[in-house]
Amino acid sequence: MNVALIFAGGRGQRMNTKTVPKQFLELHGKPIIIYTLEQFEEHSEIDAIVVVCLEPYQKYLQKLLKKFGIQKVQAIVPGGESGQESIYHGVSKIHELFPEDTIVLVHDGVRPLIDEETISANIECVKKNGSAVTVSPAIETIALRSEQSNEMKDIVERRRCCMAKAPQSFVLRDLWNAHQKAIAEGRNDFIDSASLMRQYGYKLFTVEGSPSNIKITTPSDFYIFRALVDAREAEQIMGL
Repeated sequence: MNVALIFAGGRGQRMNTKTVPKQFLELHGKPIIIYTLEQFEEHSEIDAIVVVCLEPYQKYLQKLLKKFGIQKVQAIVPGGESGQESIYHGVSKIHELFPEDTIVLVHDGVRPLIDEETISANIECVKKNGSAVTVSPAIETIALRSEQSNEMKDIVERRRCCMAKAPQSFVLRDLWNAHQKAIAEGRNDFIDSASLMRQYGYKLFTVEGSPSNIKITTPSDFYIFRALVDAREAEQIMGL
């Protein structure tokens, strides 16, 4: 059993939008969240989807699912006060609905350019190694600086660096147990599932994904997303 957990609980403050959260911004009449969900809906190995959504937008999302023919969504759950808490709400629902050996692919609702190959690679990596964190190679110099000043202290070899993205995928049993440990310790400061799992002793294995698997956080990200979508549509029209 493979279940996608789509996190769409953020308010998108860095997008500077005063209308709707960024996951509901539209491109060519389709919200970003739908672009994302379609990738998992159309993937043959994904059995179900659970979405974490801002509570005031849950009914709106249900209407969108019906409008765009998204049928794999088994539950929509409200977000929490933090990203970690929101993901825990989704993990809890999956734990309620599916077996503990289920593979859970945690993915950002605002990463709409995830592709079939990366989803498949995540599933295979979890089957083999127990975890999968999608990454892309670092393409710029990574420098470490002093916490007390702006002095650059070290430059890390680029070939050893990568950018952690999503999906971040784990066996449900392990993901559930890690969240329980965090709750018991009062920890609510993990920036993503990978950092949570690493804290509690789980090994993380990487899957290299496409550089186009961007997270739409700022207005410039949206413009890049639009350009990539338009380029792909042009290639299809031209038969490339």
